[in-house]
Amino acid sequence: MDQAEALSNNGQSGHQRMRSVTDSDPFIPNILITLGFLAIASIRLTVPEAPYFDEVHYVPAARDLLEGEAYRNQEHPLFGKQLIALGMAIFGDNPLGWRLMPLMAGTLALFASMRALWFASQSRFASIAFGLLLASGFALFVQSRIAMLDIFMMSGLSVAVWQFAAAIHAPEKARSRLAVTGIALGLAMASKWNAVPLAILPALAFFIARLSAHRRRPIVSARGLPIPGISMWEAMIWLGALPLIVYMFTFLPVWTIGNSPLASTGLIGLHVHMIELQTQVLKSHPYQSSLADWIINWRAIWYLYEPIGGAQRGIMLIGNPLTMLLGIPALLWCFISGIRDIDWTRLAVVIGYLVSIGLWLVADKPVQFYYHYFVPSCFLLAALALALDAMWQSGKRLASGSLIAVSLALFAWFYPILSAAPLENQGSFRNWTWLASWT
Repeated sequence: MDQAEALSNNGQSGHQRMRSVTDSDPFIPNILITLGFLAIASIRLTVPEAPYFDEVHYVPAARDLLEGEAYRNQEHPLFGKQLIALGMAIFGDNPLGWRLMPLMAGTLALFASMRALWFASQSRFASIAFGLLLASGFALFVQSRIAMLDIFMMSGLSVAVWQFAAAIHAPEKARSRLAVTGIALGLAMASKWNAVPLAILPALAFFIARLSAHRRRPIVSARGLPIPGISMWEAMIWLGALPLIVYMFTFLPVWTIGNSPLASTGLIGLHVHMIELQTQVLKSHPYQSSLADWIINWRAIWYLYEPIGGAQRGIMLIGNPLTMLLGIPALLWCFISGIRDIDWTRLAVVIGYLVSIGLWLVADKPVQFYYHYFVPSCFLLAALALALDAMWQSGKRLASGSLIAVSLALFAWFYPILSAAPLENQGSFRNWTWLASWT
């Protein structure tokens, strides 16, 4: 074992080091799960044929960017709308053009999330379980089929976590993976600002880990955790400066658009304007909800419910009623066992959840919706996957596997109102609205 490998192993728990020897890479199962998700999510992708829910904001904004005539929807960054515009440029200004790039982003998010948990935990079962839980968790599926910005943010964050975990796992390839991490973080922030608190974490984690090594020259030394061979100053370039540079470059296409504040006020003035738009008082909305509602899976959003193509159809956003609730005790278990076993993967999942949901405790945004829980819910499902993995390894394989099977079964049951399938009649929504708050 060379010095780099020894130093890298010092950052792993004994449980994780054992995994690296006994578990094989689940790359093929990860691919198969990803392809299965892509196939199922592609069904009725172009239904409805008109923009629905928040597509009424983002499709016109993407159209304007494509035509270069106006800068609409200025309260949000540009990258997600640029990707929607790219889909429209390739496939036309039609439902396929609007929604194909979100579908690709959601598919990438699923694959990257599985790979991230594999590199972080070295558990084949945890990676596969996470993929199945994410694919059947409702939120990723619904957000992958609509031209909104959240899926692009989630995709960027997932790729960043994947590459950062891979860099820690294999320090000899760390430099290129840290570069990809920085680019992905920049694009995630350039899709939606909700990514900003999470985008800070990789650089902060590197900084704390390197200081904990008690080196006399922590800034310039390339020795020690979390990645031997990478100095702190270099890591700050990849994880601090590069994301900001990438973020800023995404605004260049609107520099010359007539109504853009960028040319007259500069990047700082534009962001002041964006903040003003973000914090303006909005009218209350029948589907608005609170953080407490998200945690207990209380308030659904009907993105669509109307007759289309001769049939009643609906698309409801809510979390999987099994896994969203089981994820809460799983988070608590990850926190307690993570401290007890010094398991950084479990603790990282808890931190990711708390940081991403903590944003909504302080955000000056008067009207909030369940889709704001999208990113925290993914960390929640990662915690559940790790808890199920612990059950699996302890011999409770029937219970662990059964919970995943029930999650898949619930997804199959709810599939008609996740995918705009033809329903029997106008009152069919009652088959799935188990709670009055889901109507």
